[in-house]
Amino acid sequence: MKVVPFTIPVAKEHSIIVQEDLLPYFYNYLHRHNEIQITWVISGEGTLIAGNYMHPFKAGDIFILGSNQPHIFKSDAVYFDQESKLQVQALTIFFHPKGILNALLHLPEMDNIRKFVQTTDAGLQVPASQQQTVINEIQKVQQAAGSLRLAAFIRLLHTLSGIKDYHLLSTATDDLYISETEGLRMNDIYQYTMSNYAENITLSQISSVAHLTPQAFCRYFKKHTRKTYLTFLNEIRINEAAKKIVSGNFESISSVAYQCGFVHVANFNRVFKKVTGKSPKQYLREYRHKVD
Repeated sequence: MKVVPFTIPVAKEHSIIVQEDLLPYFYNYLHRHNEIQITWVISGEGTLIAGNYMHPFKAGDIFILGSNQPHIFKSDAVYFDQESKLQVQALTIFFHPKGILNALLHLPEMDNIRKFVQTTDAGLQVPASQQQTVINEIQKVQQAAGSLRLAAFIRLLHTLSGIKDYHLLSTATDDLYISETEGLRMNDIYQYTMSNYAENITLSQISSVAHLTPQAFCRYFKKHTRKTYLTFLNEIRINEAAKKIVSGNFESISSVAYQCGFVHVANFNRVFKKVTGKSPKQYLREYRHKVD
C-alpha cells in the first residue's frame, strides 16, 4: 500500500507559488507544508479541518493556513461518487515566510505585514464582508508575472494585514506539534471518522484504527486535538447535519438526526445547539433569512 507523506513538499520554482486546481475533489489526506497557504475556494463544498478546527467550506470562502499547520479540505461524499461529474476549483498562493522572502518581510516598511504574517500560525478565515476585496487582489497576483507578481503579492498582504475581524481557525499551535508518524495516524483517524460518522463508532473500533488501546487512544487524541474523540465525532456529525438542513433536501429534522448518526432527536438538538449556538430550526430560519 502506498504511504502518503504527512509533510508535502511544495514546488519552489518561484518565491511565490500560484496554483490553480480543477479536480474531481480536493487533496484527500491530512497534510502540512512549510509554506503559508492562502486558498480561495472557487467551487466545491466540504469540511475543512485545520489544527483542532472543523467547519464546512463552500464557494467564495478564503482561508489562510499557517506554516506547518496540519489541514485537509475534505470534499463532500458526492464528489467521490464514480458517476459524479462535479468538480472543485481553487486558487492557492503558497509562500515560505522563513525562506527567500524572509529578508523582504524584515524590511522596516514591511512592519505591519510582518506582524500579520506572524498571526497566521493558527489559521484565519477571511470574513464574508472582505471576500470580494481579497479575491480581487488574489486575481491580480495570479495574472501578474516577474517583479509585478511580487508587487501584487505585497499589495495582497497589505490588504490582508488591514482586516480586523478574522475568524480564528484553531486554538492550538506550536504546543500541539504533530510528528510525521503521528500525522499519518491522525489522518487514518480522520478518514475513518468522516467516512463512517453515520454509524455507531465505538471506542474499540476507532482505537483499533489508530493501533492503540482504548485508554491510550483517549489520551492520544486529547493530547493532539484538545478535545475528546466524542466531541470531534459530534462536530463531524453536526457539520454534515447543517449541510443537509441548509440544502432543504430532507424530510424532517429527526430524519437528519438519524442520517447523521444520532439515535435520539433530543440529544441531536442539544449537541447541535452546543456546536452551532443555535437550534436546528433556528439555524434553518436564519439561513433562509440570509439568502432571501
